[in-house]
Amino acid sequence: MTEVLMDSRREADDLDVLYAGCYRRLVVQMYAICGVMADAEDAVQEAFITAIRKRRTLVSVQNPEAWIRTVALHRLHHGWRHAAVVRRHQATERPPQPSLDVGPEHVALVTALGLLDAGQREVVVLHHLADLSVAEIAADLGLPVGTVKSRLGRGRARLGELLAEKEEPSHG
Repeated sequence: MTEVLMDSRREADDLDVLYAGCYRRLVVQMYAICGVMADAEDAVQEAFITAIRKRRTLVSVQNPEAWIRTVALHRLHHGWRHAAVVRRHQATERPPQPSLDVGPEHVALVTALGLLDAGQREVVVLHHLADLSVAEIAADLGLPVGTVKSRLGRGRARLGELLAEKEEPSHG
């Protein structure tokens, strides 16, 4: 009995360390994908709740942060498909309002990311923000490597176009 309690305590401590080490980073990644901070926070929090429920599985996982990221991505996808269309439409009408600590470059980047196709946005964020390789993204998302490369290339190109449009001075 004491051994079981010690194992449970050790698992709880491990989850606390994992949470402290990657929560903020995962929220930033999910935010860059979905464009809504509350949705990003909810997805990551729900992923950690799933981790608590499945801690026996998590113990055997080689990269717990990647496992939690994958769960958070699934949470986003589940509640986000319809909402993404609405948000994309809203992003074209009114860009996000900057907070006091966010510069215009940040606002332009978040707006441009919001205009990307969801698949492109996801791989661009995972590659550039989460610093995952193409192979890691393919494994996490269950996609062929070629699909990830294609989405990444198209996403980068489109992002470049969108950001270049923001930089061009308007004449008139």
